Amino acid sequence: MLFQSYVFVFLFLPVALGGYYLAGRTGDRAAKLWLAAMSFWFYGSFRLEYLFLLAASVLLNYGIARGIRRKAEAGGRAGGLLAAGIAANLAVLVYFKYMDFFIENWNHASGMGLPLLHVALPVGISFFTFQQISYLTDCYKGEIEGSSFLDYMLSIVYFPKLVEGPLVMYAEWGSELAAAGKKRFDAEKLMRGICLFVMGMMKKVILADTFGGAVDYGYSNLEIMHGWDALLLVVFYALQLYFDFSGYCDMALGVSRMFGIELPINFNSPYQAGNIIDFWKRWHMTLNRFFTKYIYIPLGGNRRGRGRMYGNLLVVFLVSGIWHGAGWNFILWGMLHGILYVLTRMWMSRKRAASKEKSERDSQRGFRRGKILRAVSVFLTFCYTAFAWVYFRADSVAQGNRLLSILFSGDFARVNRNLAGYFNLDEFWYILKVLRLDGWEYGHYILMGLITAFSLLLVFFGKNAVQMADKIKPKPWTAVLFAGAMLWCVLAFSQVSTFLYFNF
Repeated sequence: MLFQSYVFVFLFLPVALGGYYLAGRTGDRAAKLWLAAMSFWFYGSFRLEYLFLLAASVLLNYGIARGIRRKAEAGGRAGGLLAAGIAANLAVLVYFKYMDFFIENWNHASGMGLPLLHVALPVGISFFTFQQISYLTDCYKGEIEGSSFLDYMLSIVYFPKLVEGPLVMYAEWGSELAAAGKKRFDAEKLMRGICLFVMGMMKKVILADTFGGAVDYGYSNLEIMHGWDALLLVVFYALQLYFDFSGYCDMALGVSRMFGIELPINFNSPYQAGNIIDFWKRWHMTLNRFFTKYIYIPLGGNRRGRGRMYGNLLVVFLVSGIWHGAGWNFILWGMLHGILYVLTRMWMSRKRAASKEKSERDSQRGFRRGKILRAVSVFLTFCYTAFAWVYFRADSVAQGNRLLSILFSGDFARVNRNLAGYFNLDEFWYILKVLRLDGWEYGHYILMGLITAFSLLLVFFGKNAVQMADKIKPKPWTAVLFAGAMLWCVLAFSQVSTFLYFNF
């Protein structure tokens, strides 16, 4: 069941909301049970058999967490139990997500022909696995004194963030979840949650899926692509992934606000970042906090010299690449980011060491120059991340190399007409026909140019949807505007695709 589906919007969400607030009248426990039951329904709608995997994972990890706390209370050491719990979680993740990758590479290296398992990847397994590892680790560190089974189960299965994040650590979010069902119904918060949900849905349904159609066509037909086509595919996928993930994050936060529960912000205009370090403070923020707390700091962080710090950072980005997908292209993508991240840290360290006080005139001059340098750095950071996304999207390193070779081949023929066709949405194409622009030689490319230009302006200069939703006032024109936007999205549901991060 997707957020952007008839079943979710017209059946699941109204039933979940109505039942939650009705159950809350009898107590917060009833409200939480209802929310957990609806979350299991939501997850089971993707593939019923993996619902049992999720339930078993929750039961196993809660039992291990209780064992860790009991040993700690008794003055014993629970390191072995923690290691066993982490190993069990990773074993399940490796089996479902990476076994075919390992078998393929073993067959290639050894010449053997072991059959692939072809096991379907459970939706969101990387997210709920990492979240449970964080819970076990925090219990071991004493950061979590304890929680009821219901609160723990709900922290894992809570449907707005179950399949694509944010990756919430219980130590940070437990108090917010514990208050679920106790808060009174807040009509204004519900309204803002609906507005945020609609804004996220427009990003996904109208923008991400429009770019996605062109991207899928281009990657499937690289043999007929030329230089301009390749460049547009690089930009289109960067925008598709941006609006796809940003749209999900907005919808997740919006749905959660309808229940009176605040999720942590997971996306903060990353293409407005001036360098790769700033980019990773804005993109998938909760995952980065997880890697920092559970990988980077345990490896030594920056406490053991710069050389060790840079090595630790590369390990983090290697793990990030592996986490995102089972393929050498994901590993290459992770290392591309890791190498630039380390080089940027080196450059920033040298720059800080060489900085001196400047006169007021120099400061004013530096301010003007700084704005120009800021714009250039934002543009260059976007270009680097967009080219790195090529390997994130490609089926293999070879396909990514093929696309880049087309781009730099110098063969810049007119843009493939079929690419432009994915942007000629019926609701806009009709306007072009009325204006008699459809018969113009370049008329077929007008909407592609307008939609791409609008999207670039939005990602570079637009405000976050969360910031916009917080300022919305309950007025009649607001209701009309968002009702119209909702209707537009609903009419486009038949053409939507799954979220890209569902694959991770």
